[in-house]
Amino acid sequence: MSGPEVVFDRVIKRYGGRAAVDGVSLTIAAGSFTALVGTSGSGKSTLLKTVNRLVEPDEGRVTIGGEDVTAGDAALLRRRIGYVFQHVGLFPHLRVAENIAMIPRLSGGTVNVAALLEQVGLPADYAARFPRALSGGEQQRVGVARAIAGGAALMLMDEPLGAIDPVTRAAIGEEYRALHDRLGLTTIMVTHDMAEALLMADRVLVMAHGRVVADATPQVLLAGEAGPEAAALIAVPRRQAERLRELGG
Repeated sequence: MSGPEVVFDRVIKRYGGRAAVDGVSLTIAAGSFTALVGTSGSGKSTLLKTVNRLVEPDEGRVTIGGEDVTAGDAALLRRRIGYVFQHVGLFPHLRVAENIAMIPRLSGGTVNVAALLEQVGLPADYAARFPRALSGGEQQRVGVARAIAGGAALMLMDEPLGAIDPVTRAAIGEEYRALHDRLGLTTIMVTHDMAEALLMADRVLVMAHGRVVADATPQVLLAGEAGPEAAALIAVPRRQAERLRELGG
């Protein structure tokens, strides 16, 4: 399986008199892992949500695999796209197996829940548990399993690891990147954590005031060759690393 190409063509989204997304045009390559970073209010989550039509642009268009996302029903579009977000959104009254099988069932299909749990690092017997019996990290793993259960080749991730402790966060990040590579997905991830973006993504897009102000590989960003906005975001983990070195003598 290979994930689809995603194209943003002069996308604009306004709230009141302010443009949250201001004329963004770019192409996300098929099978790539792209991170959207920026300060709060930069427009990264708004741009991401135009892909699955949780946000409808005022101008411009978005295509997936050459097809305009507005060509069909929004609900059917979302069944073909994996969506993982910070607060997971598992149905508390349904067991893990029922949560994971939700999208395939809506499409009249079935799914191997045990195999999906294995792919996200959970034992098969978790299928019988309710979400309340899981830790935050375990719930997010179930969220990833649910997102790929319908065979989605495109994954949208909106701050997926933001509410998880650092150790679990790092582990899930590494595991998801391996899953992305193994399944040949196209992944677009929003994060406010530049270190997370640099470690997980092939390409990092820095947003400010609704526009993409830097577009580079992690290597180019770390070399300081992607402009002042990117440099300011990279300076944060660099200062933290320097402080840790100082504390360690």
